[in-house]
Amino acid sequence: MSRMSATPDFDVLTPDAVVTAVEAALDVRLEPCTQPLPSYVNRVYGLRSEEGQSLVAKFYRPGRWSCDALRDEHSFVQECHAEEIPVIAPLTLRHGDTLGLHDGISFSVYPRRGGRPFDTDGADAWTRIGSLLGRVHRVGARHAAEHRRDLHPDAATREDLDYLTAGAFLPAAERQGLVALGEKLLETIGPLFDDVTPIRLHGDCQRTNVLERPGEGLQLIDFDDMVNGPAVQDIWLLLPDAPDRCAGEIERLISAYEVFLPFDRGSLRLIEPLRAMRMIHYLAWCARQSGDYAFHGTHPDWGTRSFWQTELAGIEEQLATVQHP
Repeated sequence: MSRMSATPDFDVLTPDAVVTAVEAALDVRLEPCTQPLPSYVNRVYGLRSEEGQSLVAKFYRPGRWSCDALRDEHSFVQECHAEEIPVIAPLTLRHGDTLGLHDGISFSVYPRRGGRPFDTDGADAWTRIGSLLGRVHRVGARHAAEHRRDLHPDAATREDLDYLTAGAFLPAAERQGLVALGEKLLETIGPLFDDVTPIRLHGDCQRTNVLERPGEGLQLIDFDDMVNGPAVQDIWLLLPDAPDRCAGEIERLISAYEVFLPFDRGSLRLIEPLRAMRMIHYLAWCARQSGDYAFHGTHPDWGTRSFWQTELAGIEEQLATVQHP
């Protein structure tokens, strides 16, 4: 995963600074107010132009993605938008790029679109989301994202484990436990991914990132975690239960998906390995944010010995699930 060398601080993003940066980038006049919007990683603000256009400005966490990696995301979304797939593409700024820079912090601006989280009740819901994902993945399969991480255990999970164990995030005994569990996990699941053809994916296709817009249908938002990986990654996060307990939902989704792109049903075996990888990734995600002043307010127990003991027990249990499906 490419990273930026400088690590500016989000503290520079005062309301005046946000308004000034976006006004200069778009060459518009904005109303002098900002509305902070929920975001776990970035800083996101609702804005409004004096002409009444509602906008969203996203300032990306410094050090997480390189500018090239952010452009990979923007390019993917723009390709989907050009195919009339319901996504929200970044606006082109006055200098001709979709990526701006303010005090060393990259940002982009989007038209604001409302909606409610996707409701998966009913058979029709799974047909609709399958169709949407099939269309997105058909675009994603055209070429790789050169500067995005590869969702393979030997790449993504290895990087996350190395980050966790190299830092001072765990007590010594728990660090040794994570090293041992991590190596066993990689040894177990790595070969399962070797015959998978990766494509560009949303990467974090949870229900909260699928909006229902009245009168318009479904809309896929927030491609911030875009990766190259197996198509099943964008499917399993939507499922209401373990795969063997929601076979009907999976079949309806895949049947609709395959109207647009073939799906390897054998890749369903990767769901539990991907779940284990996500557990590791979440811990690394927290570690990378642990220096943020706001982080410990929402994660007060993070980093304690009891926290790590609980997490390691969860990883060990998931490893057993992978080994004995």
